[in-house]
Amino acid sequence: MKISYTQLAIADQEALIFGNCPHPLPLKSGMVLGGGTVYPELNFTLPTMQVDDESWPKVRDHYRQIASGALLRAAELHAPGVVLEFETVPQMTANPDWGVELCQILLDEIGKARDTHGLRAALRMTPNDNREMERPPAMRSGPHFAAMLETFERSAAAGADLLSIESVGGKEVHDDALLNADIRGVIFALCVMGVRDMKFLWDHIVAIAKRHGAVPAGDTACGFGNTAMVLAEQRMIPHVFAAVVRPITAVRSLVAYECGARGPGKDCGYENPILKAITGYPMAMEGKGATCAHLSPLGNIAAATCDLWSNESVQNFKLLGGMAPTCCLEQLEYDCRLFNRALAEGHDASHTLQRWMVESDASLDPQAYVLTPANCITFAREIVASKTHYEAGRRVAAKAVQLLREAVADNQVRIPERDRVFLDVIDAGLETMPEREEDFIAETLPMLDTSKFRPEDYDLTL
Repeated sequence: MKISYTQLAIADQEALIFGNCPHPLPLKSGMVLGGGTVYPELNFTLPTMQVDDESWPKVRDHYRQIASGALLRAAELHAPGVVLEFETVPQMTANPDWGVELCQILLDEIGKARDTHGLRAALRMTPNDNREMERPPAMRSGPHFAAMLETFERSAAAGADLLSIESVGGKEVHDDALLNADIRGVIFALCVMGVRDMKFLWDHIVAIAKRHGAVPAGDTACGFGNTAMVLAEQRMIPHVFAAVVRPITAVRSLVAYECGARGPGKDCGYENPILKAITGYPMAMEGKGATCAHLSPLGNIAAATCDLWSNESVQNFKLLGGMAPTCCLEQLEYDCRLFNRALAEGHDASHTLQRWMVESDASLDPQAYVLTPANCITFAREIVASKTHYEAGRRVAAKAVQLLREAVADNQVRIPERDRVFLDVIDAGLETMPEREEDFIAETLPMLDTSKFRPEDYDLTL
């Protein structure tokens, strides 16, 4: 049964703040996400190396060392709790035995830290979406899909607390649309293809979670919105185009919650503040600590509404202070201490800290400006007022253009003149789009290269 969001869980920007949400999430460890405390969430991966039968003993050692080192440091820092996120690399999803073995190693280390140090900790399991490893991708069948579901199933059965994924449905069209600054293609990829894939995939993930007492946490549009952000940082697409893409990604990612996800939304989903306003569920965010994985203009503002604070994905190699994941954990915990000190001092302190984080970023890049709490609530209102995902995508895109135009006129955000013209380009593209989704599909599908995707996997007929 699908959940329909027709009103906001958080309608007042004052209530859209770090560490608190209307629907806090209790975990088996005793941690409560969104219940008044911000916790660190450590995301990690291997150093550059082959993953095969020969290297497998070293792979196991890496993950055991990552978890034991980071959890020990968390205990030494008196962290109130910590979440570990295990994002599998493709080989570990293709071979579920490997992914589940590493999941068990991490759970064992969490158990040791609990028994030895009294540390509360939880594990988020994020299998890699291997469906894109085939060309064209087989989104609803085949060995990649089956292995991914098996990894979810067995990880949940082993005791993983949270289930997430960076799903890729619609990237076959979205990548080209980004490079061409084609807003019609972006909306087709996210709000037609992506939405349909999310409905299919998250019905499976939610069912698996229910069978094993795990939490279906949430998806992320990392492969869409963050790809746009990285391309903008590399000056391959305009920053304003990436800024308009961001709220559209929320339409797609909301589908996980419509299927039964309960948060915390995954860290690399910068659309999560919009989803928090709609659903009231806790959200993970990443910002300045994610430079180990990518650069961004969102280092502080991303923290303004977080319930978990993450570093993205850091490789396990030696720094002067220690192993990189342990060092990242320490940085996250010190940030969380600051959030939690402000929360403990009450409304004025926490909102002052939030205002500083927002105002330090928002005026310097349109991608940051669209993520102010006020703007996130504005986008959330557009989404819940829409009758379809397609309508929601068009509405938030148009609203983003409007907000950016007004901000430029009021000198609230810095946008170079060469980028401002793309606001007109986006508007022109939106004006060509028909009111009805079926008409949009009929117009657009014949113009797409269907050798890159399987229309039938998105319930599309040529």
